[in-house]
Amino acid sequence: MKDYSSESLELHEKLKGKISIALKTDLETKNDLTLCYSPGVAEPVRQIANDEEKVWDLTIKGNMVAVVSDGSAILGLGNLGPEAAIPVMEGKAMLFKKFAGVDAFPICLNTQNTEEIIQTIRNIAPVFGGINLEDISSPRCFEIEERLQTLGIPVFHDDQHGTAIVVLAGIVNACKLLNKKIEDLNVVINGAGAAGLAITKLLICHDVDRDVCTPVKQIVMCDSKGIIHRDRSDLNDFKREILKFTNPNNTKGTLKTALKNADVFIGVSQANQLTTEDVLTMNPQPIIFPLANPIPEISPENAYKGGAGVVGTGRSDMPNQINNVLAFPGIFKGALEIRARRITPRMKVAAAYAIANCVQDLSRDQIIPSTLDMKVAENVAQAVKDAYLEDMKKMETPKHAL
Repeated sequence: MKDYSSESLELHEKLKGKISIALKTDLETKNDLTLCYSPGVAEPVRQIANDEEKVWDLTIKGNMVAVVSDGSAILGLGNLGPEAAIPVMEGKAMLFKKFAGVDAFPICLNTQNTEEIIQTIRNIAPVFGGINLEDISSPRCFEIEERLQTLGIPVFHDDQHGTAIVVLAGIVNACKLLNKKIEDLNVVINGAGAAGLAITKLLICHDVDRDVCTPVKQIVMCDSKGIIHRDRSDLNDFKREILKFTNPNNTKGTLKTALKNADVFIGVSQANQLTTEDVLTMNPQPIIFPLANPIPEISPENAYKGGAGVVGTGRSDMPNQINNVLAFPGIFKGALEIRARRITPRMKVAAAYAIANCVQDLSRDQIIPSTLDMKVAENVAQAVKDAYLEDMKKMETPKHAL
């Protein structure tokens, strides 16, 4: 097996980071210096001072995203601090540039205090057109994102919504392949962190018009202690909120209990949580998305032995990789181009269907486009722009006209 750890370490040491700042124009002559700096730069300053909106046209703001982390939940490695988060945030910035042409910069904060993080992001916002929150532990990540929605630029926690959007895309295509209907699906989600809660809300169409999104029949969510139900006394506020949309029959028990006669398993938890025998208890040809990394909740081989109809994981060396890179570059590209004030639920659903539509020839090993497919971000960006315009149109329509 290839030693990716050693190779990656060697690459990082050789490059001393993976991104750099490039100049967009020459700086060779006195004339160049005069135009780009003093005294020529005074005129853009005056223009922006007179009309703040011109900052989008005259500076990097219109194509610049801050990738913000506090290092509290880095990949699957845990709370390792802001310095350790830098390689991941640099990598994220690379993906923005490569797939969407969006400039991004890593901002790794030396605080894990919710109030300090919120205020810091508010203070740095003038130079950025969007904020991508990354690797911030739950439940703090929910409050941070929610309270920043009034910032006037998109604030998007990718660990939540990016994963949810790609999962929805995979389910849409899996249903097409297996001749199932989304509205008939009984879904089990194992893992009640940021991704699990976001997936739940998107699949149940929370905050989304029903003419935009078809909700699944029902969702039962499990955490490390089993099924989340109304009679548990150990639930935080976010798990209690999610019970408004899940487990309508107040089912109790373990993950194994939840899986009986289920149509879909989505794992955002830990390795080896599912067995072939568990899959056999589900409805025929279930959709299995074990997304734990680096080791999924069940291997595709064992899932197919249990009768799975289609399997997708979070790994790049397995078919149907459920990877956020299919979502966030195009979402921010579209949002920046249309100067969206926030990422709306309609935009998330539109992004999911745009990703799904990028796959023309569906098969068991191809329900999700390749993470290297350069067309995905462009298609997602266009879908996101159309969805935002539709949202704005609905907001402008008088209530008596509806």
